[in-house]
Amino acid sequence: MKRIGLLGAFFLCILTIFGCKSKSYNGQLLGSAERPEWDLINPHGMVYIPSGTFHIGPSDQDVNNTMVQRSKAISIQGFYMDDAEISNNEYRQFVEYVRDSIGHVMLDHYIDSEDGSQKLDWDMMIDWSAGSEDASGLEALYHSDNTDYFQRQIDSKQLKFKYNWYAWKDAASKKNRDATRDLYIEEKEVAIYPDTLVWIHDFSYSYNEPMTRNYFWHPAFDEYPVVGVDWYQANAFCGWRTKFWNDWQLENGKTMSEDFRLPFEHEWEYAARGGLENAPYPWGGPYVRNTQGCILANFKPGRGNYPEDGGFYTVPIYSYHPNDYGLYNMAGNVAEWTSSAFFENAYSFVHDMTPDIRFDADSEDPVTLKRKVIRGGSWKDVAYYIQNGTRHWEYADTAKSYVGFRCALTFLGRSKSDYQ
Repeated sequence: MKRIGLLGAFFLCILTIFGCKSKSYNGQLLGSAERPEWDLINPHGMVYIPSGTFHIGPSDQDVNNTMVQRSKAISIQGFYMDDAEISNNEYRQFVEYVRDSIGHVMLDHYIDSEDGSQKLDWDMMIDWSAGSEDASGLEALYHSDNTDYFQRQIDSKQLKFKYNWYAWKDAASKKNRDATRDLYIEEKEVAIYPDTLVWIHDFSYSYNEPMTRNYFWHPAFDEYPVVGVDWYQANAFCGWRTKFWNDWQLENGKTMSEDFRLPFEHEWEYAARGGLENAPYPWGGPYVRNTQGCILANFKPGRGNYPEDGGFYTVPIYSYHPNDYGLYNMAGNVAEWTSSAFFENAYSFVHDMTPDIRFDADSEDPVTLKRKVIRGGSWKDVAYYIQNGTRHWEYADTAKSYVGFRCALTFLGRSKSDYQ
């Protein structure tokens, strides 16, 4: 009888809770309760690019190219974009994160989580100086050529970052609908340290050794765009930036947003135009100088007067005036990686709604399938390459002294400019 009484009290409690919950809805369709709140985010260093429509393709001055890349009207969903290229110092934060994570593993800096698993203890400090207590446990991370001439340095080839992504297009195929999700999770491990030798191997019979020795390391270049980064390294940076952001969001009870990524080719072009329809340059045009004769971007003026625009090589990322969206150096300084695969005739078949062509080539694929679109032209290019509509490419595994990148982030919801 006592057991029956306890069971009766239990079911009565359940019915009471259920009744209260049903009563709170009043029998109406009100949606799932206790959903997390979502506030509009404003990522540091990024600007909002509103949704809109524009014509892709060469400007009116490039008549020959219009025969291959016909102008086409497309629409772009609103998104955030870095207001400047990723700098050496910002990329160095990524390098130091990877270095420290490897150091914590080597020194066995772990803490137990509430679920019984282990995770790295980022509160533990690592003393990287020679002769420190931690030095012996980190010795395998350094170059072995400890001579009087060379400083003791970490072997940058050991600085690798592993990131994952989901192959949504493969998963969306009808023939794959019944497959398990783990079949479409892709993974890549990338050596993330920039190739500092690009300053030498990009230019034959040219003295650029000081740039190799100093460009990524010296504080004089902290606010200059990172170069020597191939397409895979740029994607690894986006993967790390997403993880770094999401880890903070979870720790602080925030709702996660979309992933950081490289911009699609036509997102980049739309942002570069700054709302100016058919303009050849981010500032409008048709000239590369203003009325006072001042050059408006960092490129190769005339027949090779590199320093005329104020910079011999690259210049700081916030140089010159921004376009009408607040974006700096969308023409010149460094060309920029996009996520899009390069096909000469892409304009003839891409969709008119946020067009994007992605192809992850395997090592045995033809080299033409390993080309990725770069946009914007660079410090060593003539004016044609810094036009908004000019397309160019590099191989995904190739790093150059004139190619960098910036990140994009899709805006969630109705266009931000429509909110009152």
